[in-house]
Parts: sequence; C-alpha cells; structure tokens
Amino acid sequence: MMLDLRNLVSAYGNILALQDISLYVKQSEIVTILGSNGSGKTTLLMAIAGLVPPRQGEILWKGRSIQQLTPDQIKALGIGLVPEGRRIFPEFTVLENLRIGAYLRQDQEHVREDLERMMELFPILHQRQSQFGGTLSGGEQQMLAIARALMGRPQLLLLDEPSLGLAPMIVQQIFEILCQIHQQQQMTILLVEQNAHLALQLADSVLIWIGMWLLNAT
Repeated sequence: MMLDLRNLVSAYGNILALQDISLYVKQSEIVTILGSNGSGKTTLLMAIAGLVPPRQGEILWKGRSIQQLTPDQIKALGIGLVPEGRRIFPEFTVLENLRIGAYLRQDQEHVREDLERMMELFPILHQRQSQFGGTLSGGEQQMLAIARALMGRPQLLLLDEPSLGLAPMIVQQIFEILCQIHQQQQMTILLVEQNAHLALQLADSVLIWIGMWLLNAT
C-alpha cells in the first residue's frame, strides 16, 4: 500500500470537513474521487499534503505515519499536490514557476533534464516560458500547475479538480497528458474530479463521496 488513510477527521474551527474517512491507494494505480462541491474532497487532499492537520485518524505513507510532518517534509517524501484553482505564481515567469516546483531538490543536472521533459510534455509552456504566469490562459495555467508539481518528481500526484472552469478541448488534452504520464512513469495518482466521464476513463478505482461518506464504486 502506498497511501493508507484510516478514520480521518478534520475540521475548520467548529465546522466538520472530514468525518471518519478511510481509503487506500496502491502503487502505480489511479484512484478517482467523485463528489459534489463542499463534500470535503479538497480538505482530504490538503490533509494528505500536510496543509490541514487532521484532528483524528492516521495517514500512512508506505506504512509510515506522516500526519505530524510539515508540508515540505511530506513533499520531500514524494507526494505532490496540484491544488484547486491552480495557484501558480502570477508575477513569476513560466520557467520560474517550474523551477519553484523543484526547490527541495539538489540534483540540478536532473532538474534541467526534467525542465526539458516538461517542455516536451507541455509544448505550450515551451512557447510561453518567458511569459508571466498571470498572463496565461486558464488551460495554460493548469498545465503549468501540473508541470510544476511534476518538477518535484513525486511518486504520488494529488490532483484537485484539474478540469474546473476549462473548455472541453483543453480538458481532453490535459487528461491525455495525465494518461501519458501514468503509462510512461507508472505514476500513482489520486484524482478529485467532477467530470465523471473523463475521470472514469482514466481511473483504476473509483470512490464516490455522498454526504460525509466515501463509498467504493468499483
């Protein structure tokens, strides 16, 4: 088991966001979580990434408890997050945004190789590499957010609503790239998505969030 969540509880003040959530992700598989807005899907990914500490329960990474670690420590273990709304740095160029994704790495030669690989995976980023992130279209920003996360060489990629607010043609393109990444690198992916049609095509396992409960649909 790569990731194992056991009876996770998380809240914002007195507002309960996650209640007794358990799930697991096996190495090299794609797990998709489908659910409505406000169900807790984003909080779940943020808890895994260390951005929302759980109040109860346990998060295990390859058998090791990680819920007490900082976001940087969790990222260094090999967990990368592509947040909802992309959250790139608008005042930095595309190239600078990509380099930020590798800020924990010391292997600069391989960082350069990965920069070239990102330009191949996302040709539009090669064209826009000197352009400020804030001037990109929504689809280009989403590609940049994914590429930035990949620059950290994650073993597990957490994706929060990558299709949100994008034109169908751009969404299709992004999902094709994700499929390519998964096939070429055996990348493990935990995907939160509302576009059920595309998400189901990509997933090995599907979980459906209904109310406060997460149900296995496969």
